[in-house]
Amino acid sequence: MLTIVVLLVSFAWSFVYVGLPFYIEHITTVGTAATLAWTGWILGVTSLVSMATTPLWGRYGSRGDTRSVFVVMQTLQALGFLAAALAGSLVELFLARVVLGAIGATSTLAFMVASREPEPSERRHRLGMIQSATMGGQVLAPLVGAAAAARLGFRVSFLLGGLMLGGCAALLQWGNLRILPPPEPISGARHRLPVQTVAMTAAVVLVGSAQEAFLASVLPGVLPGLGVPPRAMLEVGGMLIFVSGVAGAVGGLLAPRLADQVHHRRLLPALLTASSVGLVLLGAAGSIWLYTTLRIIQSLAIAPLFPLVVGRIAHHGGGEAIGILNAARAGGSFVGPVVATSLLAWGPPSVVYLLLGVAGLAAVPLTRR
Repeated sequence: MLTIVVLLVSFAWSFVYVGLPFYIEHITTVGTAATLAWTGWILGVTSLVSMATTPLWGRYGSRGDTRSVFVVMQTLQALGFLAAALAGSLVELFLARVVLGAIGATSTLAFMVASREPEPSERRHRLGMIQSATMGGQVLAPLVGAAAAARLGFRVSFLLGGLMLGGCAALLQWGNLRILPPPEPISGARHRLPVQTVAMTAAVVLVGSAQEAFLASVLPGVLPGLGVPPRAMLEVGGMLIFVSGVAGAVGGLLAPRLADQVHHRRLLPALLTASSVGLVLLGAAGSIWLYTTLRIIQSLAIAPLFPLVVGRIAHHGGGEAIGILNAARAGGSFVGPVVATSLLAWGPPSVVYLLLGVAGLAAVPLTRR
């Protein structure tokens, strides 16, 4: 049940997200550079606000009735999508995205529930399934969302996304969701993670998330240079995000198997290095086909990172540690689009890829701790 809910939530968000940059282009009344700035902030502000609120929701969910918190968050998200559907200007859309960020990321509770599994291999499996469900929604939604936005309109796509989230709230309330109680700590000193460990892990998650999240925000500016005609950009962009999601879902499924066979001090640096190099190589792609191939490879490398690092510390850190890591993930989802669109406003796309790649390589030493 938990995996199904995570899949549907991810689908709803990705269903809308794929068309959001193009909707911004549709309703904008400002120049090109200002529109790029608005695009980065509208896409990223939800994650920025979520950075502050997600740890609070995680703490509340770990100490209170987890199911009820889950239901409340999904219901509020559904209402937030309705507000976005009613937005008629860039400012109104920005404010709707701020409200959605304040509600927090429900994936925090999903990872927290999965991490309560006491057996390590089963815990890694459940965390990997949550990651795969998240990526699965990102796989299935872009093509459908792009087609819906192109044929039914952007507002209708927001309304459909809100209905899906409302259905998830109903599943959580009345479905057969098994939630284990939080594990009893054996010793406070033994189970309290050092602040430095959590901070370094959060930094790695933030960089990895930025490498995942930047793409949609730059598609309207990148696709023309890859030979995509304007009339086809929305659906080609949906296809590109779709195949990235497929690769990410496969990477999430491979995470527990990789963890069983390769020590994390070798595995995590290798994954982050491969993703960063793949990003830098995107700047050399001269066609949509080569660009898509490189993005698939990069997505395969970065997708296992989050469930692997969560699996390392979540069982000892509890809901608060997961909230911090999910906040870092949300922070990356803010930093990626904002930085990417800001750089694209004055420079070529290769600068975006180079900066994100260098940031990933700089974070590699942190994965060996």
